[in-house]
Amino acid sequence: MHKGRLEAFSDAVIAIDLTIMVLEMHPPIKGDLAALREVAPVFGPFVLSFVYLAIYWNNHHHMLQVAKQVNGSVLWANMHLLFWLTLVPFVTSWMGHAFAAPTVLCYGFVLMMAGIAYYILSRTLVRANGADSDLAQKLGTDVKGKVSVVVYAVAIGLAFVSPIVSCAMYIAVALMWLVPDRRFEHRVPPAPGVD
Repeated sequence: MHKGRLEAFSDAVIAIDLTIMVLEMHPPIKGDLAALREVAPVFGPFVLSFVYLAIYWNNHHHMLQVAKQVNGSVLWANMHLLFWLTLVPFVTSWMGHAFAAPTVLCYGFVLMMAGIAYYILSRTLVRANGADSDLAQKLGTDVKGKVSVVVYAVAIGLAFVSPIVSCAMYIAVALMWLVPDRRFEHRVPPAPGVD
């Protein structure tokens, strides 16, 4: 089974998620810069979610570039990941419009489930490509992915104690992933005609 359709569909879903999120940000009524304070509570979660979706898109891209084949199990694992990513605009908007423990908890729950779904996808791809495949070697034990899920779980538990601390933990995980993932980056050969 060719992986091109899987990549194209996943790219489209993530692009739609980003579009939905920006459409949830309504401009202020007034025309002065002070009016931007009205959208600040919505803008912060938007930026964080944009970064998260960009991280998922980048890592998904790199992982599939290394994978040689996909099968039906991979397709379903990918749909599982996309399900959780499509909920990101909803929880982003909710948290931006009503910052409180329940919204921060739900935001973290969606992030945690997306992290788990990504891990399942990576392991399903390894099974499809073989335990001795280049993909399996590059993924390794995926310590960063496992640590992320643990941090999300702790942040979810802290949401009712301090939603701000929970959000700081979500930001910390995003910052951890902004560091380029060298497992794939330096090992993926450039496409023909690309410098």
